[in-house]
Amino acid sequence: MYTTYHLNSAEEVSTIVDSIKSAYKSKAITITIEEDEDELSDEMKTILDQRLLEDESDYLTAEQSIAILKAKYGV
Repeated sequence: MYTTYHLNSAEEVSTIVDSIKSAYKSKAITITIEEDEDELSDEMKTILDQRLLEDESDYLTAEQSIAILKAKYGV
């Protein structure tokens, strides 16, 4: 069973502890902390800038991409 809690700040952690205790009781659990990144990294910006320079005639529609994936991987 997986449950994801999205918090606006780390100060809200204390408000979900009782909820976690109630949901999982005496079961072993693993808690993973992941910091939300609101900004793009320089690497992400560079990749997006490169994509903007690509020739639009080479673009695939979503349907075309899905068809290729289905044919290749049987998805």
